[in-house]
Amino acid sequence: MPVERHPWFPVSTCGHACLGPRAERRAADAVVTGGRLCRLAAIAGWIVATPIADGTMARLRRRPRRALRARAAGPLLAALGIRVVVDDRRRDPRATGLIVANHISFLDVLALALVSPAPVVAKSDVVDMPVVAGLARRFGVIAVDRGTLRGLPAAVGEVSARLATGSSVIVFPEGTTFCGRTGGAFRPAFFQAAVDAGVPVFPVRLRFLGPDGRAATAPSFIGDDSPLDTLRRVLRARGLTVVVRLEHAEVPGADRRELARRCERVLSAAESDIERSLI
Repeated sequence: MPVERHPWFPVSTCGHACLGPRAERRAADAVVTGGRLCRLAAIAGWIVATPIADGTMARLRRRPRRALRARAAGPLLAALGIRVVVDDRRRDPRATGLIVANHISFLDVLALALVSPAPVVAKSDVVDMPVVAGLARRFGVIAVDRGTLRGLPAAVGEVSARLATGSSVIVFPEGTTFCGRTGGAFRPAFFQAAVDAGVPVFPVRLRFLGPDGRAATAPSFIGDDSPLDTLRRVLRARGLTVVVRLEHAEVPGADRRELARRCERVLSAAESDIERSLI
């Protein structure tokens, strides 16, 4: 039964055509994939066991638990063969606020965890998927149903409340994923949370690059992909790098639409800078 969608439902223009021809599987690829799967299995076991051990130690020491996502992100990306480059241009890396980023893959959450332990707002249909659901719960993902507008004010209110307490929150304002070679417009809804809380907004540009320094589409989550489809492509890929570029803070102002457009322009300029650096 098809899911009813409202007229403003975010739809990606990307599909399997963005992925290019499928590479032939070689024996060497099987060895690399097998090694990466073994490392992932070991880290998955650690992720399952860590909350139990952390809870016990936190009670004994009377201290809060440390954020699991921030500790697991680096090992998970390394196990997948993805190198991370962080280009932090913020004047105060300790400042909190609304962090907004373009959206390519569910791996974006891991890349952003390396620069902020903040909770992430994600689509409920993705959060509920097998494989992703367990990690989402442990990583403190805030689920929002993009298929209906009824729950949106409550979700924006929850983000605003967290921002008002001095916490950061990560949002993907495109509302869906793109291949990385193109992107979508920033939807203004969650920018209202920054306006209401009176906190700055930090635009972040995410890029997955191949060994040639150009945009790699293997990590993208597009079309009718399942998480396993994306995972299989990444496991077979060589020389992937994710670049996380954090821009200067943008003042919230009073108009969420103007704020969204301003942050979108900042990331467009960042994209141009990255392209020029490859020439």
